[in-house]
Amino acid sequence: MSAVAVREATPDERHAVMNVLDGAMLEVETDRVASDTTTTLVACEGDRVLGALVLDGEEILGVAVRRARRGQGIGTALVEAAAARRERLVAEFGDRERPFYESLGFETTPLGGGRLRGVRVDPAAEE
Repeated sequence: MSAVAVREATPDERHAVMNVLDGAMLEVETDRVASDTTTTLVACEGDRVLGALVLDGEEILGVAVRRARRGQGIGTALVEAAAARRERLVAEFGDRERPFYESLGFETTPLGGGRLRGVRVDPAAEE
């Protein structure tokens, strides 16, 4: 197995990114994945997209990893790559995803209806 690399997605990877997001049942609109206002990061092994993260400003619109590759640190690598680009990250997610986001330093607040909002601020940005 080769190493997993995280980088910005190319326009040709739009379909693969949507497959990963759809497989995780995330509702990220296709036009947001390839928008000029969003950044889409992919985790790849060779030319195969294993995971994707869509970032609009400081807001994570979605992060997903292929089912067979979950639990291998790919989602963490995607969020860490996003954090390297932004001083502050914000995400809205369900209670099931809470442990994942909290393990990455997100402070969570309940929104109601089983939804939470998480915020992660780079400690260096607070100084």
